[in-house]
Amino acid sequence: MAFVSAVSVLSTASAVSAEPAASAEASTPSRLARLSRPSRPSRHVEREGEVRAADLLAAVRGCRQISHGRYRADNGARADIPVCAQRGAVHWKADLDVDCDGRAGRHCNRRTDPFFQPATAQPQSDGRPLSAERLPYVVVPGASRVWNPARSGIRGGTVAALVHRDRIQYAVVGDTGPSDLIGEASYAAARGLGIDPDPVRGGAGGEVTYVLFPGTTARPIESRSAAAADGRAAARKLLRRTG
Repeated sequence: MAFVSAVSVLSTASAVSAEPAASAEASTPSRLARLSRPSRPSRHVEREGEVRAADLLAAVRGCRQISHGRYRADNGARADIPVCAQRGAVHWKADLDVDCDGRAGRHCNRRTDPFFQPATAQPQSDGRPLSAERLPYVVVPGASRVWNPARSGIRGGTVAALVHRDRIQYAVVGDTGPSDLIGEASYAAARGLGIDPDPVRGGAGGEVTYVLFPGTTARPIESRSAAAADGRAAARKLLRRTG
């Protein structure tokens, strides 16, 4: 999804920062049909390992809703997705639309993605946009009356764990989308979860759980190894709180 400066809520250094970006129309409807052709898993995926997918899902079972309303998965869909908080984690369950925005590459560019934008809400430490092909990142909604991520401690680089079936993919918050939609992550995140990462045909239905860990930030934001290490530590801490 393209970053919309009017609704940007994230900042690596502070709660709110506006980066120049392109139109939210890049996030329009559907990213078309979602097929589930499995892709080769990322080496950063956790399968029934240190932190099991089933245990992480159990830790965020139920919902203490913190959003003042609910989100749509796609334009035209019913608004039925709440943002919840549990034991220090923020979470929601939604679909996964594939975000290919950021630095252009072999799989993410204007030819492969008609909605491609060469920018992300959060830049790398060197100032360049993030690479959706290389970095697993999550897209969060822009600030609105429904929810302001920054007020929940969610900022650029906040560590996340995405759960799909028996897989966990650790990621960071890297982009911002429209203020009324939720459920999007980068090409690399989809690929790591075994979801078809094609920006047009790929993605998954409402089978992905997004768990974000406020106060835990990967540095530098573009480091997959930092996101994986910090994500595992945060997930283990959440499980300890669950008892």
